[in-house]
Order: sequence, then structure tokens, then C-alpha cells
Amino acid sequence: MKLAQALGANALADKDPLPPDLRDRLLARDPLFVASFWVMAGAGVIGVALALSTVRPWGRAVPRRLVLAVVWPVGIGMVARSVGVLGFGFVGDVLALRGHPDPGSNAALAEELARWD
Repeated sequence: MKLAQALGANALADKDPLPPDLRDRLLARDPLFVASFWVMAGAGVIGVALALSTVRPWGRAVPRRLVLAVVWPVGIGMVARSVGVLGFGFVGDVLALRGHPDPGSNAALAEELARWD
């Protein structure tokens, strides 16, 4: 979706989980948002290539320890974020659904995102 938005598509842009003022900037094609879409699309490609390098034969061209030194911390960070150790994830969703969203967040948006999660 981020690649499509970087290329100019507005598919599902109105459903992007952003506060209303940032969603307006997204729909207005703010240059900062367009640049961030390209960064996120590039990070996704790098992440997929890195994950595949752990199981594909062409991944043996990179030293195994180097690949694992990157993959393990990233994987641990992703699990910690999904559980809620980093302030998001399951714990944050439960708090938002119980009426205790993060103080700096948009309560209605936090509840909507928690329901989707």
C-alpha cells in the first residue's frame, strides 16, 4: 500500500491509521509523506530480502553470523512491539478497548485501530 501511495495512488488513503490532521496532509500529497512512503517501501523490500536470505541458497553469499546479527534483534523488536512491551501491540489494544488509551493519542482512532487488531 505504501508503494502504491508513493506512486500516487490514493487507494485506502482515507483508511490510513492517522489522526485527522495528518490524514489531510496525506491526501494532499505532502512531500514529507511521499518521501516517507518511499522510505517505508524500501524498508519493506530490504526486510523481505533479509528474511529470505536466512532460508534461500543465495543467502549463503552473506556471512551467516552477519545475517543472524541483524535478523535476531529485529525479530525480538517485532515480537516485543506486538506484545506491547514498547507501548503498542496487544497490551495497548486492551487498554484502548477498556477506555484507557495512550494519553498522547486520539482516543477514537486508538479504539478503532485496537478493534482492527
